[in-house]
Amino acid sequence: MARDDDGRRALVIGATGIAGQALSRRLLDDGWEVWGLSRRGSSPVEEVRGVAADLLDADGLAAALGDVAPDAVFITAWMRQETEAENIRINSAIVRNILDAVRPAGTVRHVALLTGLKHYLGPFEDYASGVMAETPFHEDEPRLDTPNFYYAQEDELFDAAARDGFTWSVHRAHTVFGFATGNAMNMALTLSVYASICARFGEVFRFPGSSTQWNGITDVTDADLLAEQLAWAATSPAAANQAFNIANGDVFRWRWLWPRIAERFGVEWEGFSEEPAPLEPRMGDAADKWRTIAEENGLVEADVSRLASWWHTDGDLGRDIECFTSMDKSRQAGFLAFRTTPESFFDKVERYRAARIIP
Repeated sequence: MARDDDGRRALVIGATGIAGQALSRRLLDDGWEVWGLSRRGSSPVEEVRGVAADLLDADGLAAALGDVAPDAVFITAWMRQETEAENIRINSAIVRNILDAVRPAGTVRHVALLTGLKHYLGPFEDYASGVMAETPFHEDEPRLDTPNFYYAQEDELFDAAARDGFTWSVHRAHTVFGFATGNAMNMALTLSVYASICARFGEVFRFPGSSTQWNGITDVTDADLLAEQLAWAATSPAAANQAFNIANGDVFRWRWLWPRIAERFGVEWEGFSEEPAPLEPRMGDAADKWRTIAEENGLVEADVSRLASWWHTDGDLGRDIECFTSMDKSRQAGFLAFRTTPESFFDKVERYRAARIIP
């Protein structure tokens, strides 16, 4: 396809997700044309050109992307399956189908793949049970012996890059704090909804996770910072054919941050006490309570299931292992942006309030 632009055309796979929304906004601010692919072809971010396709329908995907001719492709989507064998089969197929679909245009210069810390910890089925990397995690740690869909995705990326001549980058994020609508796998929003329920109904804001997470050192990833690194990698020669961790750049303990969150929401709090208190079994009446809160405050979303993901937050806060990353490699390559975690969390709280998503 003939091109009459300056090579700043991006295709964001998973445009409605927490990372995809932040990345779309970043790329638009940087002057890119942005196509956003999702199942429905819509995007909450204005100016994104929607593309509707099923990532597992190779022929349909190729047809949908036939006229896009992107310079950079950002793969931020995955599909969780019941077993790791299925995770590998489905999620490697997603990467393969995408890269096959954009190949005919011959315009792709860079492909970025978003993964995460299960690269170091192992998959859901074998999480943190094998030999693990020392903290902070470094990108040059060898792969675990356990099958892992992140490894399968990387291999698809590496094979296509060798075949088609584009550069690649892999971005390993920790728990993501972000501002995104219509996407519930977001700890910042889940905890904000939980705290809002506690505030309205006089309940104690109790830490749901493990003693290790309460007392130990950890870090998180701001979605806007992740977007900055993804955009940087697409144009920086130092990022070509490299894997990078991406976290805020600070470390913290939940026993330090939890009281600060409680103070912002005006609730009584309780830390770890004897055993975890996961949210999912405690939030059975959250749907009714949230409808009440939404009606009283004129909120735009009364369905709590579209805002909070109790199981996802339980999984992150329930880990019985130390978990934080090194940003040294990224810094040495020239990516110097950072966030402090309180700044990250409370920025998202205020943005959700301004959007009338939480009271």
